Amino acid sequence: MKRFCANGLMPPAPATMLALPQVTLCAVSSVNVAATIRALELSMAQITFGEVLLFTDVDVPVLFPEADPAIRVVPIARLTSSAAYSAFLLERLAEYVTTSHCLVTQWDGHVIDARRWRPEFLKYDYVGASWPQFGDGHDVGNGGFSLRSRALLEACRSPDFNAHHPEDVAIGRTNRARLEERGLRFAPRGQADAFAAERAGDPADSFGYHGVFLMPEVLGLEDFWQVYRSLDERSSLRPDFRDLLYATSRGHRPLLRALHMIWMRGRDAVAKRTLRKSG
Repeated sequence: MKRFCANGLMPPAPATMLALPQVTLCAVSSVNVAATIRALELSMAQITFGEVLLFTDVDVPVLFPEADPAIRVVPIARLTSSAAYSAFLLERLAEYVTTSHCLVTQWDGHVIDARRWRPEFLKYDYVGASWPQFGDGHDVGNGGFSLRSRALLEACRSPDFNAHHPEDVAIGRTNRARLEERGLRFAPRGQADAFAAERAGDPADSFGYHGVFLMPEVLGLEDFWQVYRSLDERSSLRPDFRDLLYATSRGHRPLLRALHMIWMRGRDAVAKRTLRKSG
């Protein structure tokens, strides 16, 4: 049963911030930049990181002047596909991370509760929410909210690394055995689920999460609605649209918001068809 409450699962601001000077918080995006900045800031509200990096082609100081100045914007060429995002993480992220680890986030994932941080997470080279669809032991894990060591970032640039999209599958499945042969360590499933929830795990117990389908529960319905309204790219919502529509029906002005979501979905579909025909 989903828990839809006013404040979601986010705790109040901590009296003392968790210090993780050995971790760089980073996000890479050309779309949904407002929501990406918000996700970074929610993690920064509880943790002091060694550095915070946002890789984007968007002019953040001009378009989002209210963004936390501690976020260092790194200009990149526009990412035109999810495959381009994967290529950037596998091929270029290592150039910018100087700490021992980096915490990769996306617009639909962030820290939930810093009190659930475990120092042993840093013993691993890769930690991400477990994949329940795999039963062969290679089930860690999701890259949308993931902790990666610099050693892993460098290994992904090795000539013998089979780089492909999606990048988390390339790391956690295609190349896992090869990476482990080099001495890199993947978190076991139990640690992965304590670190993050996605299709497995429980956001009420995890350090962070990834997945738009969990956002109403984590953020609360009103905050989720504000994030939803800020999105300029909504294709990732399609698999979970019905669940998101149900969540919206539990909140304020449910009929109007549901109609708005349905209208936006239809508009996106028309725009996609028009773009396909023009191409």
